[in-house]
Amino acid sequence: MPNDNLPNYQTDNGANHETIAALRRSIIAASPKLAHDDIHQQTWLLGTTGCHLCDVAESLMNQLAAVQPINYHYIDISDFNEPLMMHFATTIPVVLTPTQRLNYPFSVLDLQQLLV
Repeated sequence: MPNDNLPNYQTDNGANHETIAALRRSIIAASPKLAHDDIHQQTWLLGTTGCHLCDVAESLMNQLAAVQPINYHYIDISDFNEPLMMHFATTIPVVLTPTQRLNYPFSVLDLQQLLV
């Protein structure tokens, strides 16, 4: 069910830079723990506890990190307000860079192209 309080974020990998920036601002606003300066330039992996695909995605991130230094921050969507959490409930895991979004399914090669 759409929520009129949230911008209409694209759920595919073609979201534009302004849409990604707006999405990241909404996430930071919804999760006060994220309100520190260095979070804005980090790559985020959005997931939640008990999500087996999120575990797979984190494993893929760690596989890439073993051969190529990357810095990412795991963000649990259960810390979000309900409308934002529901927005991601059926799309996690999601990787968000400051300018791009990558929805699962993805591979180590997809992550490498996105992050390196």
